[in-house]
Amino acid sequence: MSVLTLRIPDGKYERLKNYAKSKEISLNKLFDEFATIALTQYDAKTRFDMMASKGDKKRGLELLDKLK
Repeated sequence: MSVLTLRIPDGKYERLKNYAKSKEISLNKLFDEFATIALTQYDAKTRFDMMASKGDKKRGLELLDKLK
């Protein structure tokens, strides 16, 4: 496991601490959840971009026209 030092304004820190408390989790667990969400979004975009680069543009536009 790695250690990460994060510098944020005191007010934001207090709000995040209160948010974690309201979820009944540690601040460390809250940031772990944030990291999981960010990486999931990154992976989804990477997968989409890869599939889009291999796709047929004409066919994609035809499918979009059907949605109108």
